[in-house]
Amino acid sequence: MKAEDKVLKVAEGGMGPCAVHGVEGGRGVKGIVDPERAVGSSLFGGVFTFPVMVAHRSALEHNIATLAAFTREYGMIFAPHAKTTMSPELIRAQLDAGAWGMTVATPSQALTVREFGVSRIVLANQIFDPAGLDALAAQLAADDSFEFLCFVDSVAGVEALSRHAGARPFRVLAELGHEGGRAGSRTLGELLEVAAAAQAADGVELAGVAGYEGSLGSAEEVRAYLHRMLEALAHLRVRDPILSVGGSQWFDVIGRELADCQARVMLRSGAYVSHDDGYYRERTPYNRIEGELRAALEVWAHVLSVPEPGLAVVGFGKRDAPVDEGLPVPRGAVADATVLKVQDQHAVLRLAPGSPVKPGDLVSFGISHPCTAFDKWRVMPVVDDDYVVVGLINTFF
Repeated sequence: MKAEDKVLKVAEGGMGPCAVHGVEGGRGVKGIVDPERAVGSSLFGGVFTFPVMVAHRSALEHNIATLAAFTREYGMIFAPHAKTTMSPELIRAQLDAGAWGMTVATPSQALTVREFGVSRIVLANQIFDPAGLDALAAQLAADDSFEFLCFVDSVAGVEALSRHAGARPFRVLAELGHEGGRAGSRTLGELLEVAAAAQAADGVELAGVAGYEGSLGSAEEVRAYLHRMLEALAHLRVRDPILSVGGSQWFDVIGRELADCQARVMLRSGAYVSHDDGYYRERTPYNRIEGELRAALEVWAHVLSVPEPGLAVVGFGKRDAPVDEGLPVPRGAVADATVLKVQDQHAVLRLAPGSPVKPGDLVSFGISHPCTAFDKWRVMPVVDDDYVVVGLINTFF
């Protein structure tokens, strides 16, 4: 069954009632006993098993609208990173809000979001996967309306694209990196060598420059890096060039520094769509500029044991919530507790003195780093502010 056959249909006007497809015989999925009865029920009404991760509709809609408005204000084209959610519902909501296209990290992700109906895709990496390149070349040949961009940072990467190009060329962005960062040419000379190879190669077309500033530690470093990208762009002879930048930590600096850029500036932020209570809460540009993003994801689980005073064991673990960029954040009845560690299926809490928490209590946690949260849930309930389930979203990882 193709992904498009399992896409949940979202009601007009937002993430409204929908039904799970691809679940046979009434069997449940992780967190949901009966998908057919889920929408319209209370999260706490017996249809859901715990642990369960939910997404708050009001926060999702607010975040999508906020970044759409930001990119419009600064004249950017917006290609949010789909790897955060790989959810057809959320991708459609982002496109409906004005996103130009979507960004992905792998050929597999590109082919998946194509099945969601996305017609403009940026693959923010260099590609060496033969099967993936052949499949993408076939997509380009089959549909003249399909727009595809990918990164190159080496002559070898250009040659790989050239070998697998079909009826239409692969359009590429020469990637400029920085010392200690991820991929990308480290010097202007190296980037110009890659750009020249792209312009000379059969089946490859140079479209501009790309980079990733999210691993830089200060606004000054980001500004310096952006000006290196502008310098690189000035050396390229490209018609209607694209300058592509990504990340959810510095888009305020990007907006200011590139406001007068003589190129189409493409922003690729992805984590903003759900935001979080940890990593991005501390690093969001909205700590520096007017506005806000809201944490949309929340994990609910039962207290399984209070084996000694001040210690509680809760029934969720690494399979249910991300831990790579910070531990889950206690909310509500356990807001004054501290998560000591998260194991495969358990979280261990240090309770505040005098805490009334007891076995059987249902407690909640925010998450840190949404990019490793959605992949843990095949289906996720979307709830309103009263925890009534108003929709379900699928993920395809």
